[in-house]
Amino acid sequence: MSGFKTEAVVCHDPNESELNSFDDDNSKNVVFKILDEIHEEDKGSVSNVSRKTELRGLSERFLRWRRSHLPVDGDHKRVRGSGKRSGPLLSGTAYCISSCSMIIINKIVLSSYNFNAGISLMFYQNLISCLVVAVLDCCGAVSVEKLNWKLIKVWIPVNVIFVGMLVSGMYSLKYINVAMVTILKNATNIITAIGELYMFRKRQNNKVWAAMFMMIISAISSGITDLTFDSVGYTWQIANCILTASYSLILRRVMDKAKQSTRSGSLNEVSMVILNNLLSLPFAVMLIILLGEWRYVITTDVIRVPMFWVVATASGFLGLAISFTSMWFLHQTGPTTYSLVGSLNKVPISIAGLVLFKVPLSLPNLFSILFGLFAGIFFARAKMS
Repeated sequence: MSGFKTEAVVCHDPNESELNSFDDDNSKNVVFKILDEIHEEDKGSVSNVSRKTELRGLSERFLRWRRSHLPVDGDHKRVRGSGKRSGPLLSGTAYCISSCSMIIINKIVLSSYNFNAGISLMFYQNLISCLVVAVLDCCGAVSVEKLNWKLIKVWIPVNVIFVGMLVSGMYSLKYINVAMVTILKNATNIITAIGELYMFRKRQNNKVWAAMFMMIISAISSGITDLTFDSVGYTWQIANCILTASYSLILRRVMDKAKQSTRSGSLNEVSMVILNNLLSLPFAVMLIILLGEWRYVITTDVIRVPMFWVVATASGFLGLAISFTSMWFLHQTGPTTYSLVGSLNKVPISIAGLVLFKVPLSLPNLFSILFGLFAGIFFARAKMS
């Protein structure tokens, strides 16, 4: 607040009282008067010292008044400077809150309400995201690239992986506690690094490989000491790590090709969000029908609970919020800070998951979780070097 107060302070001069009552027309007259006086002097008119002093004083008073009442470049820079200082903090906070809330709410829907239809939940969340983006696009708040069949064909392989990533993430949360999910997600970094080595010939430094070795140790020790170990949940989470890494790697290759398939020659983040969510809807419908999930959805009692729909709808809005806040935060800072905050974000998620869901915990398991969180932070720091 002190910064804003300082910028709000304007030094006043008694002579400015003459100018404070000026409107725009009068201010223009002052300018013209000054210019006329200067022009007359240039034409050879003789002016005494007092006249020059009066003219100089009038010019200075006008400039002080203009600086106090009219926006100038410096004022704009001060306003932008304030926004630049507060932007990363606001965007980072929004990203952390939406990310933590999304994982917690998904855990509540799938476990606390015992909802056994993860694909249907994904369908509902993505449908909400599509509707919200469509409304924002109609209002002119966002710009969405027009879809065409050529772009859709290019994007379908990415979308298939995207759907698998969401579904596996849903089911892993149902069977595994939140803290263990966040620790096991570290395996995604390892798979991604190996994929970058073979697909893009991108080599990592020794610190990164050391951090990944620490992640492997923490994941194994956490699984061994997990009092709520569930083989089905761990299988889903391993699949989720593979699919998440594959999604990021394939997306890098498809991105340039997808841009060439658009009419504008570009593809912004909002367009990618709507593209992923919109194309996932028919895949979700097919899976719901093939796996018979629709029978469960229409017969389960939980869908008659109003609070269930409130929480499920909130998860849809949070899913979209994560997309927007992550883009906002990435734009305000950069990939390095974004990855570091993403690693730090696992700490409150893990603690909240342990406290809210009263997870049985042993000392060795707690130590393994803390070690895994440290390994994730060390990995982000190693990537910065």
